[in-house]
Amino acid sequence: MHQLLVYVNDDNILGGSINTIEKIIEVLVVASKENGIEVKTDYMVLSKNQHVGQNHNIKAGNTSFERV
Repeated sequence: MHQLLVYVNDDNILGGSINTIEKIIEVLVVASKENGIEVKTDYMVLSKNQHVGQNHNIKAGNTSFERV
């Protein structure tokens, strides 16, 4: 098992898979919009396995996030 540390919108998100990260980011996007905060649409993954999520863009609702 591996853990992913994702940095998006000045927040660190820890999860065991890209799908878990997507669910957490979905909550972040909804809460941000409710409070009038703009969410950046790029993210960075820190993992021992640098290939994890390499070809995967995270989507949260109508917002797509691109790995940088």
